Amino acid sequence: MTQHRGAPTIAQVALIGLFVAALVTAQLTASKVLAFDIPVALPITGAQLALPGAALAYALTFLASDCYTELYGKRAAQIVVNVGFALNFVVLALVWSTIAAPAADPDGAGQFATVLGASTNIVLGSLLAYVISQNWDVLVFHRIREYTGSEKLWLRNIGSTASSQAIDTIVFVAVGFVLAPAVLDVGMDPLPFQAALGLMIGQYLLKFAIAVLDTPVVYAIVSLVRSREGAETGETHMA
Repeated sequence: MTQHRGAPTIAQVALIGLFVAALVTAQLTASKVLAFDIPVALPITGAQLALPGAALAYALTFLASDCYTELYGKRAAQIVVNVGFALNFVVLALVWSTIAAPAADPDGAGQFATVLGASTNIVLGSLLAYVISQNWDVLVFHRIREYTGSEKLWLRNIGSTASSQAIDTIVFVAVGFVLAPAVLDVGMDPLPFQAALGLMIGQYLLKFAIAVLDTPVVYAIVSLVRSREGAETGETHMA
């Protein structure tokens, strides 16, 4: 593997910035459950899909990490993913310390805490889902690339994201909405099995759709970066 030396490129900074921005947004919006009506009733979910508010933002982290893996290699992407995991704790510490600090407006402080103060179950579920699914995404993306070479980027993008999003969805919902509420005093009852399964399905359907629809975006980003940084960017850093 040829090491990427010198100052980071604009593409590297932009992809890392997108990854971190989406990650922080996902952390802060994970506790809200969204509901979308769909034209066709599905088994278990019916005519409405329920999913955590972080689903869209979190899906963008996989787009960014897949582009980064393709361009700069497995090890570089793993560093971004695991540094991102550590930065989650920085975000939580900053938010919780701000909530705990004295407030000039007690009423506003309560609203601030309600909006930004993620509960323990959500934090546990999101952190565990993140560290498992993101590392899996990088691993699977790289493994598929070992078999396909520089061809079939679409297969690497969809295959790695679809499998890692499934892991992320199952771990997040199971820990955040079922296991943690059942074991810890988090102020909410665990979701019944049917409701938890419906939440998993709704979240995964959206994430899978994004994985398919963002494939042209991945191609465009990778093509643009390689045209600017050199055609061999993805090859020389895949190790």
